[in-house]
Amino acid sequence: MNPHPRTQREPEGSARPGSPPPTAVRAHCTSLQAALERMCRDSTGLLERWAGELARALPAGARLLAAGNGGSAAQAQHLTAELVGRYRRERPPFSAIALHAETSSVTAIGNDYGYDHVFARQVAAHGRPGDVALFLSTSGRSGNLLSAAAAAREHGLRAWALTGPAPNPLADACDEALCIDADTSATVQEVHLVAVHLLCEAFDEALDRDTAATPRSPGTGRAAARVRRTAAARPAAGAADGRPVPAVPVTGRTP
Repeated sequence: MNPHPRTQREPEGSARPGSPPPTAVRAHCTSLQAALERMCRDSTGLLERWAGELARALPAGARLLAAGNGGSAAQAQHLTAELVGRYRRERPPFSAIALHAETSSVTAIGNDYGYDHVFARQVAAHGRPGDVALFLSTSGRSGNLLSAAAAAREHGLRAWALTGPAPNPLADACDEALCIDADTSATVQEVHLVAVHLLCEAFDEALDRDTAATPRSPGTGRAAARVRRTAAARPAAGAADGRPVPAVPVTGRTP
């Protein structure tokens, strides 16, 4: 007798004791499928455009700031991990910060200024004109994300949002938004994860295309800017005694 029998397919409509009713599972899958089809039909062009903008901005030294609450925080951190690490293939790392993961900053700002400011103050600290801020919210009504969107636009960042159904305040507060038409927060989050992966897929594709078309020259980006600032502040060797001043090499982020 086989001690490890192969699991048999259960008859249609049957359920194991303690498992959710099949009708609830099927309804969830049906809702998810419909939401995914709507997103793929209506919003892939937006995701590809966002990816193209990131593929131009991040290699030039810009940064992505991302934030969310609860499950949306996990989705935002998933995105930044894909950019700092990698998605499918080997490529350079890019600057991306998940603001909610800065626990000491979040708790200090929340304690001193209130929870609505935990992201906005970090946007003001880390963001620079030309950077991108992406906010994720199933409701589109989180006060701390609304404050962060306002701060992003005030400081010259492009503000994007992934939200639930439109209209909602966060979509209105950002420059652009991808709004998922779904019945539940769970389904919205599931489609957000697919959107994050599609954004990464399109980003890598756009990066390859842009790199092939216009190879980057050295001396650009945040890293090069730091070198230039350091060189400007450093006393010139030999300047006081007439010796030649050695040139300071300026290098940018690896293309």
